[in-house]
Amino acid sequence: MILFVAPPLIIFYRFKKNRDRFFKWCDWGARMWLRSCGVKVHVTGLENLEPGRDYVFVSNHRSYLDTASLYVYAGKRIGLVAKKELLKVPIFGYGMGIANVFAIDRTNAEKARRSMDRARELIKKGFSFGVFAEGTRAMPGELLPFKKGAVHLALQTEAPMAPVVFKNTDELMGKKRGVAYSGTVEMVILPTIETRGKNAKEDLMPLLNQVREAVGRELFSK
Repeated sequence: MILFVAPPLIIFYRFKKNRDRFFKWCDWGARMWLRSCGVKVHVTGLENLEPGRDYVFVSNHRSYLDTASLYVYAGKRIGLVAKKELLKVPIFGYGMGIANVFAIDRTNAEKARRSMDRARELIKKGFSFGVFAEGTRAMPGELLPFKKGAVHLALQTEAPMAPVVFKNTDELMGKKRGVAYSGTVEMVILPTIETRGKNAKEDLMPLLNQVREAVGRELFSK
């Protein structure tokens, strides 16, 4: 169904300045994909987000399920960072660019910088932005070191960081597992971390450690 609907929508909205309805279609597509996987998403912590504010969501990453869940259930209209390989997927790769899903090519510093510039412009336009800070999917039971990009983005835009924890997605559709199971994704939005008045020289590493420690505490709590 998504394959049938997506191409004409992408063609139509490629030339439209107002893409509000396109984002609603993207939301529908992500929900349909999660539903077709047999997945329900249980979200806690939305009360930590203030109406009218934009955030940099900083999340752990263990499954493709995380991406669709964050896009739909963050409580904000957001853009996302994705692996550059995903944008090569026929039809969907092109559509993701229109839906504010950007690729970060960490092997090319100039391309990575341009992608983050686009992310900053998006936040200035009233969007929030989601970053899977480990840079790739972790294996079950792991929390990889966080990349600095999310904190740089938050500092440069003075947007607060919202740590996000995904639980159980590695059990449902984990890396290198080769199978998918139905079940419930636990998505936890933690108390936000302010960046206003801080700078990269003094505060980048403390903020990076703070957000990773918050995610780790929740992720491995019993």
